Amino acid sequence: MTIRVIIVDDQAMVRAGFAALLAAQSDIDVVGEAPDGRQGVEVARAAHPDVVLMDVRMPELDGLAAAREILHPPAGVTHRPKVLMLTTFDVDDYVYEALRAGASGFLLKDAPPADLIAAVRVVAAGDALLAPSVTRRLIADFAATRPAARKDVTALRLNGLTPRETEVLELIARGLSNQEIAERLVLAEQTVKTHIGRVLAKLDLRDRAQAVVFAYESGLVTPGG
Repeated sequence: MTIRVIIVDDQAMVRAGFAALLAAQSDIDVVGEAPDGRQGVEVARAAHPDVVLMDVRMPELDGLAAAREILHPPAGVTHRPKVLMLTTFDVDDYVYEALRAGASGFLLKDAPPADLIAAVRVVAAGDALLAPSVTRRLIADFAATRPAARKDVTALRLNGLTPRETEVLELIARGLSNQEIAERLVLAEQTVKTHIGRVLAKLDLRDRAQAVVFAYESGLVTPGG
């Protein structure tokens, strides 16, 4: 199946470069581009992409606000693509808030071309792009600054998980892959996937990215812990 992608970035050269790179892949089709967040939302609604590559800093509407509009559309709009944020180190706060809003992860804009291609495929497949250790650092740093009231609310939701599900959630938040979790807990990898599915369903989370954020916000995992 071909992955439909749109690129939202205010730098024309960046859009052109990403578009050329992705369009050269047999399984990826670039179906639209936009120079700002407002037009990005419009293109996403019209083109129905599977993945939106979204820069964080843009005129008219920044990437965070655009991601929120795309991921939480008004009544009557049913298509919700995956959003992959494009960022640099100096906008870490945007990354954290984007993950909370439902983005499936982020990629540094100076990442190698192969990483961009792989990221699009990973996100399109329904997984979250959490492999880089910097992602976990950002989430940990910003979750640590969330108000205590938020931690109280999220901690209550943990009560609905079984001890094994709680353990799996903690390991997800620490950045372990399904295979690593299976080895750590001496479980079959399919069993780990089943546990993860139940965790996401019980906590009403979209993917692993939101699961990591939730684990930090609830206090289940602490920065540096």
